[in-house]
Amino acid sequence: MTMKTFLIPAVFAAALSTIAPAEAAECGTVSIAEMKWASAGIAASFDKIILEKGYGCSVTIVDGDTLPTFASMNEKGTPDIASEYWINSVRALLDQAVNSGRLVQGAEILADGAVEGWWIPKFIADAHPDIRSVEDALRHPELFPAEDDPSKGAVYNCPADWSCQISTTNLF
Repeated sequence: MTMKTFLIPAVFAAALSTIAPAEAAECGTVSIAEMKWASAGIAASFDKIILEKGYGCSVTIVDGDTLPTFASMNEKGTPDIASEYWINSVRALLDQAVNSGRLVQGAEILADGAVEGWWIPKFIADAHPDIRSVEDALRHPELFPAEDDPSKGAVYNCPADWSCQISTTNLF
């Protein structure tokens, strides 16, 4: 399972690393993808403030979404930054892009949390301490009844059209 991460096209990362605050005028124009969830908006806004105030960049925030933003960054090098990015849905492609030098993973935005995964309710975990893995949960379909057929177990996915829907479907 992977945490949220910060993505930058490699060319932009190299250029930004050479800019000292005294040379801020050389920063130029920077585009930051703002994904459709609240924490990504906050992260993009923080990055905008830092780049504008600290480096004198002219920053534009553009609409973003997980798969289209990754494709655009990987193929076209734009936007310049995705401040918050859930990478599990593009793991193999991201590894290729990083290994080939097209993209740089700048940092984990929340290094001590925000892990993607499959979760069970605490009351079920407390009542069934033997459930510690997906395989353990699959042995107890009666604890996770499907709405349309309670005799079968169900996996409840994340909201439709979110990247985690792809990850969950693939893992399932």
